[in-house]
Amino acid sequence: MSLAVRIINKSSNELPKYATSLSAGVDLRADLSDDIILKPLQRVLIPTGLFIELPEGYEAQIRPRSGLAYKHGISVLNSPGTIDADYRGEIKVILVNLSNDEFVIKTGERICQMVIAKHESVQFELVDSLENTERGSGGFGHTGKK
Repeated sequence: MSLAVRIINKSSNELPKYATSLSAGVDLRADLSDDIILKPLQRVLIPTGLFIELPEGYEAQIRPRSGLAYKHGISVLNSPGTIDADYRGEIKVILVNLSNDEFVIKTGERICQMVIAKHESVQFELVDSLENTERGSGGFGHTGKK
């Protein structure tokens, strides 16, 4: 099954596409007039030249690319970033350099993945208590290291 998503491409890059038949995400590419040097611990907003129209009940999640993260320490800062169905602006990606080395971003470079996902809207019901569970209010690390 395939979901129709309207897209405008103002970049010189090809449209996003799935690398394999079972890929969950598509790679997005940088749309730059000049290379950007991303210094260690620096963050930068990278334009893609893409604009999308998602159906109601869907979001686009922007996630790091595993190769960039592992090989170069480049990640998406607000990972996963969310693009709401009512947003019509250009998709821009906040990249951060978590390595000790400078990283050069060139136009056309695959900078992140975009996953289109269905989501639910909820109505919050104000109550005085919640049902008990085995976990209860145990928070971060409550199950130990092993």
